[in-house]
Amino acid sequence: MSYEAPFAGLKVIDLSQGIAGPYCAMLLAQQGAQVIKVESPGDGDWSRVLGVRYGDHTAFSIIGNLGKRSVAIDLKQEDGKAVLWKLIEGADVFIEGFRPGVIKRLGFDYEAVSAREPRILYLSISGFGQSGPLVDRPAMDPVLQAFTGLTAENQGEDGIPHRVPVIPVDMVTSLYAFAAVSSALHARRDEARGRYLDASLMQGATGLQAIRMMSSILEGGVVRPGGTPAGIFRTSDGWISITTIHDRDWLALCEAIDRPDLAAQQRYEKVADRYAQEAELMGLLRPIIAAESVSYWSQRLAKANVMHERVNRYADFLQEPQVTQTGLIAWLEQAGVPRAVPVGNLPGIARFESGSALATSPTVGQHTTEVLREAGFSDPEIEHLETRGLIDTGR
Repeated sequence: MSYEAPFAGLKVIDLSQGIAGPYCAMLLAQQGAQVIKVESPGDGDWSRVLGVRYGDHTAFSIIGNLGKRSVAIDLKQEDGKAVLWKLIEGADVFIEGFRPGVIKRLGFDYEAVSAREPRILYLSISGFGQSGPLVDRPAMDPVLQAFTGLTAENQGEDGIPHRVPVIPVDMVTSLYAFAAVSSALHARRDEARGRYLDASLMQGATGLQAIRMMSSILEGGVVRPGGTPAGIFRTSDGWISITTIHDRDWLALCEAIDRPDLAAQQRYEKVADRYAQEAELMGLLRPIIAAESVSYWSQRLAKANVMHERVNRYADFLQEPQVTQTGLIAWLEQAGVPRAVPVGNLPGIARFESGSALATSPTVGQHTTEVLREAGFSDPEIEHLETRGLIDTGR
């Protein structure tokens, strides 16, 4: 165990699919755990067919499986299940992301797995949780955005609620799940048995929106902004985000736009006053900001110490000097992918190095032979399993 690999020596069996479960398991791998990705022969984990596909990869499957080893097993057949049972021997963590009830029908629910491995930490990730009236409903990130209020809160100037496209519910659920597993691993040192951990996209979305949800209830459904004026403004050549929180920020903004007369008006003096006149203020500011470029306003706002930033597209962001000089992004080569892909280096984790095991996402069944050999299967046994279609060795 070390800061570089605090989970070294731990064995994780990852049966999850999509992104919430796989990303959680990927973080365990980056912290030193040996993560065995168990997926079905053929297409494998369904994240491999989300969006544009490059061989066995998509953007979803690349980020979700970095640092893992893939084993492809047909779990619909009893002999395939026997292979998985062999892999579970000595495992510390088991992760599944099937719809509630499916894993029990397969025979790998918590009761069954913990009976063989009493100290195992068993994580289930679902859409709506393991009980309740919506337990059987299929769910992905967009569904939970709509269900939990996130879509309604993201109403555009067109008056239409919009889905946030960066799958925030999946990503934050994976982070909560990783925290839960990490805490349980720490506690397990003094415990005789493992435990069952239940995480859902519904929980993740609720935690993500805690402040906004609380404010909405306290304020009667209309959330007052932290400061006014603030928002996204059109410029002569793009868009810029400007945020004022304190009264001093408002005075600085008036200085930056050469409108000291606005700062002198008592009706705009305090945050509450400006909030009451928000529509009027925004109407005054928008044409002023629209008359000049992003660069012009960025220089003036920076000089006045007003919080702001150009609204970047990803290509712009990746070229920002702040990004390049801090080494934020690693560019990783992946099998079958036509060019290197950007991946953010994460807090507390060693920087990704293209070509290294931790920076490589496996193809379906790429490590089946290797992992089965380690589990005690002979080469003739592996060949026999492959001939019967029970495993896929990726050949």
